[in-house]
Amino acid sequence: MCTTPECPRQTTPAVSRRAALFGGALVAAGAVLAPSAAQASPRHGRGLADLTYPLTTTFPAFTPGEEPARRTFVSIPEAGYYMQEWRILEHYGTHVDAPGHFIEGGRLSTEIRIDELVAPAVVIDIARRAARDPDATVTVDDLLAYERRYERIPRGAAVLMYSGWGAKVGDPDAYRGTDAAGTLHFPGFSVDACEWLLRRRGIGSLGVDTLSIDPGISATFDTHLALLGADRYGVENVANLRRLPRHGATVTCGLIPYEGGSGGQARVFATW
Repeated sequence: MCTTPECPRQTTPAVSRRAALFGGALVAAGAVLAPSAAQASPRHGRGLADLTYPLTTTFPAFTPGEEPARRTFVSIPEAGYYMQEWRILEHYGTHVDAPGHFIEGGRLSTEIRIDELVAPAVVIDIARRAARDPDATVTVDDLLAYERRYERIPRGAAVLMYSGWGAKVGDPDAYRGTDAAGTLHFPGFSVDACEWLLRRRGIGSLGVDTLSIDPGISATFDTHLALLGADRYGVENVANLRRLPRHGATVTCGLIPYEGGSGGQARVFATW
């Protein structure tokens, strides 16, 4: 019987076969989502970056027509206070994919523990390759190159892909990368890299500066199935990753715990 820290944990029958290979409870897993501009704090030589996009009705949705709607529910002249009403999907803007988003019986938003939402951040930079190839993915070679240059990816880490895709966020068509046939084109994690991180490094989460942890061309969402099937979570549409040091930061993901949530919007930020 395997007893080393690298061995996968046994999982329940409700989780997929991949979960049996890579499953285990999340350790301190951070996520990344970000609003407006990242800011560096000069105090005590420490940094602070906001990784969340402002929640607007014009942010690029995965599929056109999934954008939210909002209206003024009550105003100060009417009632002495101001409040809006929103109609919104859980998977819009900077948000978290909980295991139950793809895995029948997987954990939902209210079941992700606070200690899983704070994690050491690892930033994998593929921006140069993504500028040439919109279908670029994070590969195992990228992860090994990171470790040669910086350090071993820590257990429970939030591994974040920086592709430079945030530069396109003001143009929904460019951000989705939709071609004439309707296929999406944007970077993501390869399933091989995801499985290597789960099996070899015991990571807690993946995050991307695009619409999906899978590349846009994926029709089978293998990276989602591997990650969420292992009881980890993903964070999509993370902003300002260019501002983060490639190692040494800590990410905090303030996930909204929607009742029965398959995920949800989050305020994500990093400190170092």
